[in-house]
Amino acid sequence: MKLGGSESVSVDMAALMPGGGRAWRVWLPLAAGAALFALPTFYALATEQWTTEAGAHGPIVLAAGLWLIVRQWPDALRVARPGHLGLTLGLLVPALLLYVFGHVVGVLGIEAFAALAALLAVLYGLVGMAALRLLWFPLLYLLFLVPPPDTVVAAVTQPLKLAISHVSAELLNGLGYPVVNTGVILQVAQYQLLVATACAGLNSIISVSAIGLLYVYLLHGSNGRYAALLVAAVLPVAIFANFVRILILILITYHFGDAAAQGYLHSSAGILTFAMTVLGLFAVDALLAPVRHRLERSTPQPTPPQAPGGRA
Repeated sequence: MKLGGSESVSVDMAALMPGGGRAWRVWLPLAAGAALFALPTFYALATEQWTTEAGAHGPIVLAAGLWLIVRQWPDALRVARPGHLGLTLGLLVPALLLYVFGHVVGVLGIEAFAALAALLAVLYGLVGMAALRLLWFPLLYLLFLVPPPDTVVAAVTQPLKLAISHVSAELLNGLGYPVVNTGVILQVAQYQLLVATACAGLNSIISVSAIGLLYVYLLHGSNGRYAALLVAAVLPVAIFANFVRILILILITYHFGDAAAQGYLHSSAGILTFAMTVLGLFAVDALLAPVRHRLERSTPQPTPPQAPGGRA
């Protein structure tokens, strides 16, 4: 089997493991146990989170993370050594206890984090720390599967909702529209618009950040400084897309009525916001192309090896 231009790898499962078949006999029970805990959690994520706008990135993150692991697996195998059993159990047992706690109290975020931690502990036991370092990005990327606590989301998005509602009202007032805001409530002529609902797209910032981070890693991962710059642009672009979302919603409410606005909010708003954010990230990437080229030129290039006698 050949993956992404990497060297051919045998499909013999024993050959895919450091230590061969003997290692599989040691680690397979742990892997099966971790999977037994993880599968119900992923089912809960799929049915409770991935069907909402805030969790729509879940299937993409899971598929992309697994694809990146598979693509980089041949390179990881070259440095793989089975991890220390004691350390593996020291990581696995607390993760399983945390999983049980999250399941008992009914907090899916804790449960999902613990399930991923348990799988990571088993993966360390299988391939060791050197291989995990090569897989650092896809492993960290899978953390986007963990839904953040609602209190954290509310604390982060509430100031943004207040700011967006105020700026939207001021802008449209300047253009002659009868819009007044009181906190997160917008009075649009005879209609009232609750920004807490209209700004639900702010909760999708995590989804947009996940897609943006994958884009940056695949296209510019080798240029660390530029990648960091582009990642920093993801959040402002997502906020601007939600600002445009509110403006469109206000204009639809004013010109076509509340029913039309609610239809837009529930059918097209999420897709439009996501598309605007992705296109905005593309535009920022294009505008920053001169910066990227400058950073590439300033990055030291490796010196090619010379032949014996000093000749290249």
